[in-house]
Amino acid sequence: MDDVKRVTTQTLQQMKKTATPIAMLTAYDYTSARILDEAGVDVLLVGDSASNVMAGHETTLPITLDQMIYHAQCVVRAVSRALVVVDLPFGSYQGNPLEALNSAIRVMKETGAHAVKLEGGEAVVSAVERILEAGIPVMGHLGLTPQSIYRFGTYKVRARDEEEADRLRKDAKLLDDVGCFAVVLEKIPAELAGEVSRSIRMPTIGIGAGMHCDGQVLVTHDALGLTTDFNPRFVRHYANLAETITEAVHDYVQDVRTRQFPAENESY
Repeated sequence: MDDVKRVTTQTLQQMKKTATPIAMLTAYDYTSARILDEAGVDVLLVGDSASNVMAGHETTLPITLDQMIYHAQCVVRAVSRALVVVDLPFGSYQGNPLEALNSAIRVMKETGAHAVKLEGGEAVVSAVERILEAGIPVMGHLGLTPQSIYRFGTYKVRARDEEEADRLRKDAKLLDDVGCFAVVLEKIPAELAGEVSRSIRMPTIGIGAGMHCDGQVLVTHDALGLTTDFNPRFVRHYANLAETITEAVHDYVQDVRTRQFPAENESY
């Protein structure tokens, strides 16, 4: 899909119909978003994972709506092709549908993003419907939902037992029926993810959910090897930038210490 001038929700629907896998990564700042966009990523998720990788929090819960809007503003300025989706953070939509709508409207008006994402199934359907009624595209998120991590008590794979798997099937169908344009399936058995992907119209985006989803997403810091203390089995390291950057900075420090930087041709 490199020839697409601007990826839209309709583009993603067409990609599912033609069995073209969707590539999605996270982005939180202008510089990296520009690089990812130019490299051909279809969807950039301004994820509440910024709470972890940008702010150093243990969970995604502390990040605020104002902070998510700031990160999204930075990303949108960089993008000319990718669809930009913004996570609604914990506490910005669970209260009631009107609160959810107001949060989504702020994101859309203040950032210029193209869609929002929120976690949950039946419990948040009324909020999803209210946002959709306002003309704002919504991406769902099922399986391991990090905003509920204290309820789960663990980051282990979800929906292994039939009761939870059946609930996930129903939630996916529900989100599909109300009009979500896509859904993230996180850390569920690959067979279940494939079954769900085949049973609903909207594209599924997997993370730790196997190869049978309609697309895949990773946290960019994980994929590029910028995080060194998080190594779940579903992450593939496409680079080791932590090591590359460490070596580069070490060389810079040494050049400064020995007065080899700046050289004569780097001075005015």
